[in-house]
Amino acid sequence: DVLALYHDHATCEQFHSELKSDLDLERLPSGKMKTNALVLVMGAFVYNLLRLIGQDLLSDPRHPLHHKVKRRRIKTIIQTVITMAGRLVRRSRQIWMKLTRRSGYSEPLLNVYQKWREAR
Repeated sequence: DVLALYHDHATCEQFHSELKSDLDLERLPSGKMKTNALVLVMGAFVYNLLRLIGQDLLSDPRHPLHHKVKRRRIKTIIQTVITMAGRLVRRSRQIWMKLTRRSGYSEPLLNVYQKWREAR
């Protein structure tokens, strides 16, 4: 039981470290507690959203990783999504986003988007 609790503690520490370093929340922006509390709540929301995107990307059988991993660092997910080439297309009173086909993550990311859109 103690070892299991210890491993969970290490996971908690890793998530806390990612929240601080990867989302750049090491130094809070204000001297006011309410502002800093809002920034932390928004940071936790964004972190969890990116974590869910990463888990769904990994569950897609077409993701480009060749070895089995259980989770991706938030920093890696941010870099993957931000550096993916895309553009907004406007035609016939509709707007949609086109993603590059050269990235191995474009199709899994679109599948995550469709899955979440249908769950609304």
